[in-house]
Amino acid sequence: MSGGDKLDFEIRPNPAPVSAADRAALLANPGFGRVFTDHMVTIRYADGKGWYDARVEARAPIPMDPAAAVLHYAQEIFEGLKAYRTADGGVTLFRPEANAARFVASAQRLAMPELPPATFVESLRRLVEIDKDWVPEDEDSTLYLRPFMFASEVFLGVRPANEYLYAVIASPAGAYFTGGVKPIMVWASPDYTRAAPGGTGAAKCGGNYASSLVAQAEAIEAGCDQVVFLDAVERRFIDELGGMNVFFVYDDNTLVTPPLTGTILPGITRDAVLTLAAEAGHRVQERPVSIADWQADAASGRLREVFACGTAAVITPIGGVRFPDGEFLVGGGEPGRFTMTLRQQLVDIQRGRVEDRHGWVHRVL
Repeated sequence: MSGGDKLDFEIRPNPAPVSAADRAALLANPGFGRVFTDHMVTIRYADGKGWYDARVEARAPIPMDPAAAVLHYAQEIFEGLKAYRTADGGVTLFRPEANAARFVASAQRLAMPELPPATFVESLRRLVEIDKDWVPEDEDSTLYLRPFMFASEVFLGVRPANEYLYAVIASPAGAYFTGGVKPIMVWASPDYTRAAPGGTGAAKCGGNYASSLVAQAEAIEAGCDQVVFLDAVERRFIDELGGMNVFFVYDDNTLVTPPLTGTILPGITRDAVLTLAAEAGHRVQERPVSIADWQADAASGRLREVFACGTAAVITPIGGVRFPDGEFLVGGGEPGRFTMTLRQQLVDIQRGRVEDRHGWVHRVL
Protein backbone atom coordinates (compact mmCIF):
# COMPACT_ATOMS: atom_id res chain seq x y z
CA MET A 1 0.00 0.00 0.00
CA SER A 2 1.18 3.51 -0.72
CA GLY A 3 -0.40 6.94 -0.54
CA GLY A 4 -4.06 6.82 0.41
CA ASP A 5 -4.75 3.24 -0.69
CA LYS A 6 -6.76 1.19 1.77
CA LEU A 7 -4.94 -1.54 3.66
CA ASP A 8 -6.90 -4.52 4.96
CA PHE A 9 -6.01 -5.89 8.40
CA GLU A 10 -5.83 -9.63 8.96
CA ILE A 11 -7.19 -10.49 12.40
CA ARG A 12 -5.44 -13.34 14.23
CA PRO A 13 -6.92 -13.55 17.75
CA ASN A 14 -4.59 -14.60 20.54
CA PRO A 15 -5.30 -18.33 21.15
CA ALA A 16 -4.33 -18.01 24.82
CA PRO A 17 -5.45 -14.61 26.12
CA VAL A 18 -5.05 -13.60 29.77
CA SER A 19 -8.00 -14.86 31.82
CA ALA A 20 -10.63 -12.41 33.04
CA ALA A 21 -9.58 -12.99 36.66
CA ASP A 22 -5.88 -12.44 35.95
CA ARG A 23 -6.67 -9.38 33.85
CA ALA A 24 -8.70 -7.86 36.68
CA ALA A 25 -5.83 -8.42 39.09
CA LEU A 26 -3.39 -6.72 36.72
CA LEU A 27 -5.71 -3.76 36.15
CA ALA A 28 -6.05 -3.19 39.90
CA ASN A 29 -2.53 -1.78 40.04
CA PRO A 30 -0.98 -1.62 36.55
CA GLY A 31 1.77 0.92 37.26
CA PHE A 32 3.13 2.44 34.07
CA GLY A 33 4.52 0.53 31.10
CA ARG A 34 4.86 -2.87 32.75
CA VAL A 35 1.57 -4.63 31.95
CA PHE A 36 0.59 -5.36 28.33
CA THR A 37 -2.56 -6.48 26.52
CA ASP A 38 -3.11 -9.68 24.55
CA HIS A 39 -2.57 -8.31 21.05
CA MET A 40 -0.46 -6.01 18.90
CA VAL A 41 -0.62 -4.56 15.39
CA THR A 42 2.14 -5.06 12.82
CA ILE A 43 2.52 -3.64 9.29
CA ARG A 44 5.54 -4.08 7.05
CA TYR A 45 7.10 -1.79 4.47
CA ALA A 46 9.52 -2.42 1.62
CA ASP A 47 10.81 -0.06 -1.05
CA GLY A 48 9.00 -0.73 -4.30
CA LYS A 49 6.18 -2.55 -2.51
CA GLY A 50 4.92 -0.02 -0.01
CA TRP A 51 2.98 -0.93 3.12
CA TYR A 52 1.74 -4.53 3.29
CA ASP A 53 0.90 -7.47 5.57
CA ALA A 54 -1.18 -5.56 8.13
CA ARG A 55 -2.11 -7.76 11.08
CA VAL A 56 -3.74 -7.74 14.47
CA GLU A 57 -2.12 -10.68 16.21
CA ALA A 58 -1.03 -12.07 19.56
CA ARG A 59 1.52 -9.89 21.30
CA ALA A 60 4.86 -11.68 21.03
CA PRO A 61 8.60 -11.03 20.72
CA ILE A 62 9.71 -9.61 17.37
CA PRO A 63 12.35 -11.76 15.63
CA MET A 64 15.30 -9.59 14.64
CA ASP A 65 18.54 -10.18 12.80
CA PRO A 66 21.64 -8.86 14.61
CA ALA A 67 22.39 -6.80 11.50
CA ALA A 68 18.98 -5.09 11.50
CA ALA A 69 19.67 -1.45 10.63
CA VAL A 70 17.87 -0.04 13.68
CA LEU A 71 20.38 -1.72 16.01
CA HIS A 72 23.27 0.13 14.39
CA TYR A 73 21.95 3.47 13.15
CA ALA A 74 18.87 4.05 15.34
CA GLN A 75 16.31 4.67 12.61
CA GLU A 76 13.34 4.52 14.97
CA ILE A 77 10.35 6.72 15.83
CA PHE A 78 7.37 6.32 18.12
CA GLU A 79 4.21 7.95 19.46
CA GLY A 80 2.23 7.80 22.68
CA LEU A 81 -1.48 8.33 23.29
CA LYS A 82 -4.23 6.95 25.48
CA ALA A 83 -7.59 5.24 25.26
CA TYR A 84 -10.07 6.43 27.89
CA ARG A 85 -13.06 4.64 29.41
CA THR A 86 -16.20 6.78 29.35
CA ALA A 87 -19.10 6.80 31.81
CA ASP A 88 -21.33 4.86 29.39
CA GLY A 89 -18.74 2.11 29.00
CA GLY A 90 -17.41 3.36 25.68
CA VAL A 91 -13.81 4.13 24.75
CA THR A 92 -12.32 7.32 23.32
CA LEU A 93 -8.98 8.46 21.91
CA PHE A 94 -7.75 12.04 22.26
CA ARG A 95 -6.62 13.71 19.04
CA PRO A 96 -5.18 10.60 17.30
CA GLU A 97 -5.05 12.52 14.02
CA ALA A 98 -2.54 14.90 15.61
CA ASN A 99 -0.38 11.97 16.68
CA ALA A 100 -0.63 10.60 13.15
CA ALA A 101 0.57 13.91 11.69
CA ARG A 102 3.48 14.08 14.14
CA PHE A 103 4.41 10.49 13.27
CA VAL A 104 4.66 11.57 9.62
CA ALA A 105 6.84 14.54 10.57
CA SER A 106 9.13 12.31 12.65
CA ALA A 107 9.41 9.86 9.76
CA GLN A 108 10.41 12.65 7.40
CA ARG A 109 13.15 13.83 9.76
CA LEU A 110 14.55 10.28 10.19
CA ALA A 111 14.39 9.52 6.43
CA MET A 112 11.73 6.86 6.94
CA PRO A 113 8.58 6.06 4.92
CA GLU A 114 5.43 7.94 5.86
CA LEU A 115 2.58 5.85 7.23
CA PRO A 116 -0.70 7.33 5.93
CA PRO A 117 -2.52 9.03 8.83
CA ALA A 118 -5.73 7.11 8.13
CA THR A 119 -3.83 3.82 8.49
CA PHE A 120 -2.21 5.04 11.71
CA VAL A 121 -5.61 5.85 13.27
CA GLU A 122 -7.16 2.62 11.98
CA SER A 123 -4.34 0.59 13.55
CA LEU A 124 -5.16 2.13 16.93
CA ARG A 125 -8.86 1.47 16.51
CA ARG A 126 -8.27 -2.15 15.58
CA LEU A 127 -6.09 -2.80 18.63
CA VAL A 128 -8.43 -1.07 21.07
CA GLU A 129 -11.40 -2.90 19.59
CA ILE A 130 -9.91 -6.38 20.14
CA ASP A 131 -8.41 -5.50 23.55
CA LYS A 132 -11.31 -3.36 24.81
CA ASP A 133 -11.54 -5.30 28.07
CA TRP A 134 -8.06 -4.01 28.95
CA VAL A 135 -9.20 -0.37 29.06
CA PRO A 136 -9.35 0.42 32.81
CA GLU A 137 -12.48 1.86 34.38
CA ASP A 138 -10.61 3.56 37.22
CA GLU A 139 -10.57 7.38 36.98
CA ASP A 140 -6.78 7.60 37.23
CA SER A 141 -6.03 4.78 34.80
CA THR A 142 -6.01 4.54 31.00
CA LEU A 143 -4.88 2.24 28.21
CA TYR A 144 -1.59 3.67 26.92
CA LEU A 145 -0.98 3.05 23.22
CA ARG A 146 2.55 2.93 21.81
CA PRO A 147 2.82 3.02 17.99
CA PHE A 148 6.40 2.73 16.75
CA MET A 149 8.39 2.06 13.60
CA PHE A 150 11.94 0.93 13.03
CA ALA A 151 14.36 -0.01 10.24
CA SER A 152 14.25 -3.80 9.93
CA GLU A 153 16.42 -4.26 6.84
CA VAL A 154 19.45 -6.53 7.36
CA PHE A 155 22.17 -4.20 6.17
CA LEU A 156 25.19 -2.39 7.66
CA GLY A 157 25.63 0.39 5.13
CA VAL A 158 25.02 3.96 6.29
CA ARG A 159 21.90 4.96 4.36
CA PRO A 160 18.14 4.98 4.92
CA ALA A 161 16.90 1.41 5.17
CA ASN A 162 14.71 -0.19 2.52
CA GLU A 163 12.54 -2.21 4.93
CA TYR A 164 10.62 -1.19 8.05
CA LEU A 165 8.25 -2.60 10.64
CA TYR A 166 5.43 -0.55 12.13
CA ALA A 167 3.79 -1.87 15.28
CA VAL A 168 1.37 -0.85 18.03
CA ILE A 169 1.34 -2.30 21.53
CA ALA A 170 -0.92 -1.35 24.43
CA SER A 171 -0.33 -1.08 28.16
CA PRO A 172 -2.90 -0.36 30.88
CA ALA A 173 -1.41 2.43 32.97
CA GLY A 174 -1.97 4.14 36.27
CA ALA A 175 -0.64 7.56 37.24
CA TYR A 176 2.69 8.52 35.61
CA PHE A 177 3.96 9.94 38.89
CA THR A 178 3.22 7.80 41.94
CA GLY A 179 1.39 9.29 44.92
CA GLY A 180 -1.23 11.19 42.92
CA VAL A 181 -1.08 14.68 41.46
CA LYS A 182 1.39 16.75 43.45
CA PRO A 183 4.03 19.33 42.59
CA ILE A 184 7.26 17.86 41.30
CA MET A 185 10.79 19.17 41.75
CA VAL A 186 12.86 19.50 38.58
CA TRP A 187 16.62 19.49 38.11
CA ALA A 188 18.14 22.19 35.87
CA SER A 189 20.90 20.23 34.17
CA PRO A 190 24.15 22.23 34.08
CA ASP A 191 26.00 19.86 31.76
CA TYR A 192 23.58 18.17 29.37
CA THR A 193 21.25 19.43 26.66
CA ARG A 194 18.41 17.61 24.98
CA ALA A 195 18.66 18.89 21.40
CA ALA A 196 20.44 21.45 19.22
CA PRO A 197 19.26 23.54 16.26
CA GLY A 198 19.19 21.38 13.17
CA GLY A 199 18.97 18.19 15.23
CA THR A 200 16.09 15.84 15.96
CA GLY A 201 14.51 17.72 18.89
CA ALA A 202 11.18 18.15 17.11
CA ALA A 203 10.98 14.45 16.16
CA LYS A 204 9.73 11.78 18.53
CA CYS A 205 12.63 9.38 18.20
CA GLY A 206 14.32 7.12 20.71
CA GLY A 207 17.68 8.85 20.40
CA ASN A 208 16.32 12.01 22.02
CA TYR A 209 15.27 10.03 25.07
CA ALA A 210 18.41 7.93 25.23
CA SER A 211 20.54 11.07 25.44
CA SER A 212 18.32 12.45 28.22
CA LEU A 213 18.71 9.45 30.53
CA VAL A 214 22.04 10.44 32.07
CA ALA A 215 20.57 13.85 32.97
CA GLN A 216 17.44 12.18 34.34
CA ALA A 217 19.60 9.90 36.49
CA GLU A 218 21.40 13.01 37.71
CA ALA A 219 18.03 14.53 38.59
CA ILE A 220 17.00 11.49 40.61
CA GLU A 221 20.32 11.52 42.44
CA ALA A 222 19.65 15.16 43.33
CA GLY A 223 16.27 14.23 44.80
CA CYS A 224 14.24 15.53 41.85
CA ASP A 225 11.46 13.95 39.80
CA GLN A 226 12.44 15.22 36.36
CA VAL A 227 15.15 17.08 34.49
CA VAL A 228 14.55 20.40 32.72
CA PHE A 229 16.87 21.14 29.81
CA LEU A 230 18.31 24.48 28.76
CA ASP A 231 18.99 25.43 25.16
CA ALA A 232 22.15 24.06 23.57
CA VAL A 233 23.42 27.40 22.22
CA GLU A 234 23.35 29.86 25.12
CA ARG A 235 22.61 27.42 27.95
CA ARG A 236 20.11 29.77 29.58
CA PHE A 237 16.70 29.41 27.92
CA ILE A 238 14.21 26.69 28.91
CA ASP A 239 13.59 24.01 26.28
CA GLU A 240 11.49 21.27 27.87
CA LEU A 241 11.57 18.53 30.48
CA GLY A 242 12.86 15.04 29.77
CA GLY A 243 9.52 14.02 28.34
CA MET A 244 7.14 16.96 28.77
CA ASN A 245 6.56 20.53 27.64
CA VAL A 246 6.53 23.33 30.22
CA PHE A 247 4.23 26.33 30.86
CA PHE A 248 4.53 29.45 33.03
CA VAL A 249 1.50 31.22 34.54
CA TYR A 250 1.97 34.89 35.47
CA ASP A 251 0.01 37.25 37.72
CA ASP A 252 -1.21 39.37 34.76
CA ASN A 253 -3.22 36.47 33.31
CA THR A 254 -0.48 35.55 30.83
CA LEU A 255 0.42 31.97 29.97
CA VAL A 256 3.87 31.46 28.42
CA THR A 257 5.58 28.45 26.88
CA PRO A 258 8.87 28.18 24.95
CA PRO A 259 8.44 28.50 21.17
CA LEU A 260 8.74 25.62 18.74
CA THR A 261 12.04 26.40 17.04
CA GLY A 262 13.03 22.84 16.11
CA THR A 263 14.55 21.77 19.43
CA ILE A 264 11.28 21.13 21.29
CA LEU A 265 8.78 18.35 20.67
CA PRO A 266 5.44 19.83 19.50
CA GLY A 267 3.28 18.22 22.16
CA ILE A 268 -0.34 17.29 21.46
CA THR A 269 -1.26 18.24 25.02
CA ARG A 270 0.78 21.44 24.68
CA ASP A 271 -1.31 22.49 21.71
CA ALA A 272 -4.54 21.70 23.54
CA VAL A 273 -3.42 23.77 26.55
CA LEU A 274 -2.75 26.78 24.32
CA THR A 275 -6.24 26.52 22.87
CA LEU A 276 -8.04 26.04 26.19
CA ALA A 277 -6.12 28.82 27.93
CA ALA A 278 -6.91 31.31 25.17
CA GLU A 279 -10.59 30.38 25.38
CA ALA A 280 -10.49 30.96 29.14
CA GLY A 281 -9.35 34.53 28.58
CA HIS A 282 -5.63 34.12 29.20
CA ARG A 283 -3.13 35.99 27.09
CA VAL A 284 -1.08 33.21 25.48
CA GLN A 285 2.52 33.73 24.42
CA GLU A 286 5.12 31.45 22.86
CA ARG A 287 8.43 33.09 23.72
CA PRO A 288 11.80 32.23 25.30
CA VAL A 289 12.01 32.06 29.10
CA SER A 290 15.44 32.02 30.74
CA ILE A 291 16.27 30.09 33.89
CA ALA A 292 17.31 33.42 35.47
CA ASP A 293 13.89 34.95 34.71
CA TRP A 294 12.19 31.84 36.09
CA GLN A 295 14.00 32.28 39.39
CA ALA A 296 13.58 36.06 39.58
CA ASP A 297 9.88 36.00 38.71
CA ALA A 298 9.25 33.20 41.21
CA ALA A 299 10.97 35.25 43.93
CA SER A 300 9.01 38.42 43.15
CA GLY A 301 5.69 36.58 43.02
CA ARG A 302 5.07 37.64 39.44
CA LEU A 303 5.28 33.99 38.40
CA ARG A 304 2.38 32.24 40.09
CA GLU A 305 2.43 28.70 38.68
CA VAL A 306 4.52 26.41 36.48
CA PHE A 307 3.37 23.09 35.07
CA ALA A 308 4.52 20.35 32.75
CA CYS A 309 2.25 18.64 30.25
CA GLY A 310 2.34 15.55 28.08
CA THR A 311 0.32 12.49 27.16
CA ALA A 312 1.64 10.31 29.97
CA ALA A 313 1.65 12.90 32.76
CA VAL A 314 -1.34 14.95 31.46
CA ILE A 315 -0.77 18.19 33.42
CA THR A 316 1.56 18.11 36.42
CA PRO A 317 2.40 21.10 38.65
CA ILE A 318 6.07 22.01 39.11
CA GLY A 319 6.79 23.10 42.65
CA GLY A 320 10.41 24.13 42.32
CA VAL A 321 13.77 23.96 40.59
CA ARG A 322 17.01 22.56 41.95
CA PHE A 323 20.52 23.08 40.57
CA PRO A 324 24.06 22.51 41.87
CA ASP A 325 24.18 25.80 43.79
CA GLY A 326 20.72 25.74 45.38
CA GLU A 327 17.02 25.69 44.61
CA PHE A 328 13.92 27.87 44.47
CA LEU A 329 10.18 27.28 44.76
CA VAL A 330 7.23 28.50 42.72
CA GLY A 331 4.04 29.54 44.51
CA GLY A 332 5.30 28.14 47.78
CA GLY A 333 5.68 24.72 46.18
CA GLU A 334 1.92 24.14 46.18
CA PRO A 335 -0.22 23.18 43.16
CA GLY A 336 -1.84 26.26 41.59
CA ARG A 337 -5.54 26.73 40.97
CA PHE A 338 -5.15 27.37 37.24
CA THR A 339 -3.01 24.25 36.79
CA MET A 340 -5.42 21.95 38.61
CA THR A 341 -8.52 23.47 36.97
CA LEU A 342 -6.99 23.08 33.53
CA ARG A 343 -5.99 19.51 34.29
CA GLN A 344 -9.53 18.58 35.28
CA GLN A 345 -10.94 20.31 32.21
CA LEU A 346 -8.65 18.33 29.95
CA VAL A 347 -9.47 15.03 31.67
CA ASP A 348 -13.21 15.75 31.35
CA ILE A 349 -12.82 16.35 27.61
CA GLN A 350 -10.75 13.21 27.12
CA ARG A 351 -13.30 11.05 28.92
CA GLY A 352 -16.29 12.56 27.10
CA ARG A 353 -17.80 14.21 30.18
CA VAL A 354 -18.11 17.66 28.61
CA GLU A 355 -18.86 18.94 25.15
CA ASP A 356 -16.03 18.46 22.67
CA ARG A 357 -16.14 21.74 20.77
CA HIS A 358 -12.90 21.10 18.88
CA GLY A 359 -13.41 17.62 17.44
CA TRP A 360 -10.57 16.30 19.58
CA VAL A 361 -12.28 13.17 20.91
CA HIS A 362 -12.32 10.12 18.64
CA ARG A 363 -14.94 7.59 19.69
CA VAL A 364 -13.64 4.05 19.24
CA LEU A 365 -16.37 2.01 20.98
